Amino acid sequence: MGMPAAGGKQFQQTPPQKGSFPLDHEGECKPQKAAYMECLKQSGNNARLCREVSKVYLECRMAKQLMAKEDLNKLGFSTPGSKTPK
Repeated sequence: MGMPAAGGKQFQQTPPQKGSFPLDHEGECKPQKAAYMECLKQSGNNARLCREVSKVYLECRMAKQLMAKEDLNKLGFSTPGSKTPK
């Protein structure tokens, strides 16, 4: 018989805020993901400097139905002259 891990503590999982989405098993958005990861690496993990690359990656995921289509303004990407949602 084994002993319970971590003193028998159980962790409660919580679902993501926007729900789950399929992994990109077919690599349909792999180039966009690679570009985003490279941008993060080059910028010292400063996501602000990689916003446009991130936007392209998310647009790819939505186009390939790897995530639900969402207004990019709601995801924090505003177009010049548009109002940010509250």
